[in-house]
Amino acid sequence: MAMEKTFNAAQAEGRIYEAWEQTGAFKAGANARPGAEPFCIMIPPPNVTGSLHMGHAFNNTLQDILIRWHRMRGDDTLWQPGQDHAGIATQMVVERKLAAEGQPGRRELGRDKFLEKVWEWKTESGGTIINQLKRLGASCDWSRNAFTMSGAPGAPAGEEGNFHDAVIKVFVDMYNKGLIYRGKRLVNWDPHFETAISDLEVENIENPGHMWHFKYPLAGGETYTYVERDEDGTILFEEERDYISIATTRPETMLGDGAVAVHPSDQRYAPIVGKLCEIPVGPKEHRRLIPIITDEYPDPDFGSGAVKITGAHDFNDYEVAKRGNIPMYRLMDTRAHMRGDGLPYAEAAARAQEIANGAAFTAAEVDALNLVPDHLRGLDRFEARARVIAEISHEGLAVMVPENDPRLGKAAHTPVAPEEGGDPRELSLVPLVESKPIMQPFGDRSKVVIEPMLTDQWFVDTAKIVGPALDAVRSGETTIMPDADRKVYFHWLENIEPWCISRQLWWGHQIPVWYDEDGTQYCAASEEEAIAMAGGKALTRDEDVLDTWFSSGLWPIGTLGWPDDTEELKKYFPTSVLITGFDIIFFWVARMMMMQYAVVGQKPFSHVYVHALVRDEKGKKMSKSLGNVLDPLDLIDDYGADAVRFTLTAMAAMGRDLKLSKDRIAGYRNFTTKLWNAARFAEMNGATSSDGTIPQPDATVNKWIIGETAKVRETVDEALAAFRFNDAANALYAFVWGKVCDWYVEFSKPLLLDGDDATRAETQATMAWVIDQCLILLHPIMPFVTEELWGTLGNRAKMLVHADWPDYIAADLVDPQADREMNWVITLIDAVRSARSQVHVPAGLHVPLLCTELDAAGQRAWDNNQAMITRLARIGEFTHVEALPKGCITVAVEGGSFGMPVADIIDVAEEKARLEKTLGKLEKELGGLRGRLNNPKFVASAPEDVVEEARETLALREEEEGKLRAALGRLAELG
Repeated sequence: MAMEKTFNAAQAEGRIYEAWEQTGAFKAGANARPGAEPFCIMIPPPNVTGSLHMGHAFNNTLQDILIRWHRMRGDDTLWQPGQDHAGIATQMVVERKLAAEGQPGRRELGRDKFLEKVWEWKTESGGTIINQLKRLGASCDWSRNAFTMSGAPGAPAGEEGNFHDAVIKVFVDMYNKGLIYRGKRLVNWDPHFETAISDLEVENIENPGHMWHFKYPLAGGETYTYVERDEDGTILFEEERDYISIATTRPETMLGDGAVAVHPSDQRYAPIVGKLCEIPVGPKEHRRLIPIITDEYPDPDFGSGAVKITGAHDFNDYEVAKRGNIPMYRLMDTRAHMRGDGLPYAEAAARAQEIANGAAFTAAEVDALNLVPDHLRGLDRFEARARVIAEISHEGLAVMVPENDPRLGKAAHTPVAPEEGGDPRELSLVPLVESKPIMQPFGDRSKVVIEPMLTDQWFVDTAKIVGPALDAVRSGETTIMPDADRKVYFHWLENIEPWCISRQLWWGHQIPVWYDEDGTQYCAASEEEAIAMAGGKALTRDEDVLDTWFSSGLWPIGTLGWPDDTEELKKYFPTSVLITGFDIIFFWVARMMMMQYAVVGQKPFSHVYVHALVRDEKGKKMSKSLGNVLDPLDLIDDYGADAVRFTLTAMAAMGRDLKLSKDRIAGYRNFTTKLWNAARFAEMNGATSSDGTIPQPDATVNKWIIGETAKVRETVDEALAAFRFNDAANALYAFVWGKVCDWYVEFSKPLLLDGDDATRAETQATMAWVIDQCLILLHPIMPFVTEELWGTLGNRAKMLVHADWPDYIAADLVDPQADREMNWVITLIDAVRSARSQVHVPAGLHVPLLCTELDAAGQRAWDNNQAMITRLARIGEFTHVEALPKGCITVAVEGGSFGMPVADIIDVAEEKARLEKTLGKLEKELGGLRGRLNNPKFVASAPEDVVEEARETLALREEEEGKLRAALGRLAELG
C-alpha cells in the first residue's frame, strides 16, 4: 500500500503514543541489554496546578532526547516523572474554586474538611500536565508517577506511597541532629495568604513611588553644626541643626525604629553619634528617643546619608540590628494591619524607652511590645502610612525645600527668571517628597506587596550541611554546565543563610512537632510517639506545614522508595543527569545537593545541565502582559510535536537564550515534510525493508552516502554526550536535508531508473539502510514522524523507540576515493549554482562550462558524474580551453578552474547598478549599527536584549554585505 502524500501529525501522534504506552516502551529498564549501565533522569516536578508552558516544553524535550538516546543504546534507563504538591498555589486554586461554587471557605470548613477538598481537586484535575507532556512525546515511566504528598494522612485511594513518610523521617532525623530549629527571623511575608514565602515566590517590580524626608529632632533640643564639603574639603553648605534628616519609602515603619545609623566616615554627623533623637510620630508625651549609631551599611552619598533602623521590617536593617543589638519591634499582624494587641501604647513606649536607655531586654519581650499608637492600631499599613505622613507634616517635622527643588521631580516648578520680573527668593517651601521609581516585592500568586516580617519559623541550619554540596562541585564529583551557572551555585552556597522551611498553610506536610502547655517541643514521626516522649501529657501539634522546597529537595531518593532499600534505589541512585532552569539553581538544585548528602551521604546526580530561557523572536521575555506568549500546545496543534521539539533542540546552544518564532517552527515542519518525501521516494522505488545490515555497495554514490551516515552518527553521539543538543540537531538537519534528501536522492535516480539489476538492487538496499539510519538518529528529537515511517517502511521486529542505536564508526565505513569524488562533485555543482545566482543568470538556462585546468582526480570525478553535474548545475556544453575568453565568470574547485561565459546572457551594467544601489543602502545601515555598538554609553545603558539584537542584526547585515561584494566581484570579471 502506497504511503500517504503527507504526514498527518494530528492524526498520528496520539495513536503512536498510545502504542508506545501499551507495549510498555517507557518502563524502567525497557530495552536494556543484560548487564547494562543504569541511566536515570529525575523530572523537575511541575506543580500539580501547572499546565505546559514553553519552559516546560524546552526542559522536557531535552530530557526526552537523552532518555530516548540512552534507551536505544540499550542502557538500563529510567525517566522518573511526578508532580510537586505546590502548597500555596494549590491552596489558592482550591479556595478560589470553593468561592466560585458558593461553598464554605477554608476557615469555615476547618483543616480536615478543607484538605479533603484539596485531595478531591487533585484527583479530578491534578493530572492535567501529565497529558500535556504526553502530547509533547515525553517518554517517562508513567507507571512510577510520583507525588510529593503521596501517603500523607487523609490521602485517598490511589495516592499510596511513602513520600510523606520519607519527608517526616528526614525532618525528625535532622531535628534530632540539631540541623533543624525553631527561631525568630525576618522572612518574606505574604499578607494575603498569611504565610512566609521563599525568595523565588517574590517578584520585584518597579513601580512609581515616593521617598519622604523627615526630621528626627535631637533629644533635649541639642544642636550641632551640619557641614557639607566637596572632595577638596571646601565648605559648600553650613547650618546649625537641631535634627537629623531621614528619608524613607515606608513611613509607617518609623514607629518601630530602634536606632538611626550613619557611616563611620561621615563627618557631617560625627558630632551627634552616640546621642539620642526623637521619632517624630505618636503622642508627644510618649514619643520615643533612639540612639544615633555608626555602621558600615549607610551610604553617605545616598539621600541624607542617615538611615533609620527598623530591624523587624527591612532585611538590611535586620542585619544592622543584629550587629548592634538593637531591639526589633514588630508593628504588623499577619494581614499587614497595624497590630492591635498588647499593652496600651503609653506603657509599651515607656518600656521601649527604658531599653533605648540601656535596660536589658529579651527578643521575646521586644516582640510582645506593640509600639503602634492606640489611634493607629488595626489600620491597614497603607492607611497608617497616610496618617503618619499627615501627622508629621502637621507638626512641621517634614524636611522643607523650595518648590523648584529638582528632587521633587515633576512636582517641581520652574523658577521665574529675574529679567522677567520675578523674584526667585519668593518661591514657596514644600515638603521634600521625591517622586521616583522604587522596586517593590510582590507575591507571585497573591499579587500583593510582600512585607518583611519578624516571625517564629522553622529553619534548616544550612551552614552545617552546605560543605559536602560545595566540595562535590569543586572536586568535579558533580558537574554543572555551563560554567556561568556553576558560579551562581557557588555564589549562593558560599553566602548561605538559614533556610526557612515552615509555611503558614494547611496543604502540605504538617510539621511533626507537638507542644505541651509549657511550650516544650516534642519532635516525632507520629502523635503517639510524641505523647510517649511527653510522658502522656496533652499535646498540641504545630499548625505550620513544610515549604514545598523541603520535600522536593528529597526528590531523587524519595521517588526511588527511600527510606526503604528498594531495588530502584540501589540501581538508579545516584542519578545520572539533572536538566533544569537557571532560576532554581539555588532553590532546588543546591538544596537537593545539600539534602541528599545530609540524609544518605551521596550526591543526587552526576551532571547538572542548566538551560537558558525561551524568549520571543525579538529576545523579550514572554509574558501575558506583553501578549507575546507562545503556547506549546497551540504550536503542537499547528505544526506537530516533532517540529516544535526540533526547533527547541536546534536552538539549545548552551548558555544562550532561545529566540523562538513561529516562522522557525514552520521551517522545521518543512524538514518533517522533506524527510517524509524522501521516504516516499524510497518506497516508490522499492528501497525499503532494510534488516539493518550495512550494505557493501560498488557504486561510488552508495559508498559515499554510507560514509556520510557514519560521520553524522559520530557527530551526533559526541554532541549528545557533551549536552550540545543544538550541534546534534544541526548536524542531522544538514545531513538529512542536504546529503540525503537533496544530493543522494538526486544522485540515486539514474542508478534506480537506468542502472542494471545489480546496481538497482544495491542502490535500493543502500537507500533503505540510509533512510532507516535517518529515522534512528532523528528519533530522540523527532519521535512521532520517525516512528510512523519506521512502521510504514517495513515489517519490524520492534518499534523504533526500541531500535538498536548504531555503533559503526566512520573510519570503517568511509571510502576515501568515493568520499573525495562525490564531495568534489557537490562542491562543483554548488559553486556553479552560486555563481549563476550571484549574477542573476535565468534559472532554467543551460550555460556552457569552460575548463582551463583539471587534475586527474577531478577529471575522473567529472567523467564518472558528468550527467549528474550537467543536469543539476544546468550546464550546457563542456569544453577544455587554454584561457577563458572575455565575458566569463570563474568557478574554482580543488584541482580545477572553470569559467562560464555569461556576458551575452545578462545585462552586466544593469545588474552592477542594482547591486551597487543595494550595497549603498546596506552600508548606511551598517554605519548606523556599528556607530551604536561602538558607543560605550549605548552598550552600557541599553537593555541587554536590545544590544544583543543590534549585534545579531549587524552580523546578518555584514554577511549580506559579503555576498553583495562577492557578486560585484563576479561582475567585475566580465569587464
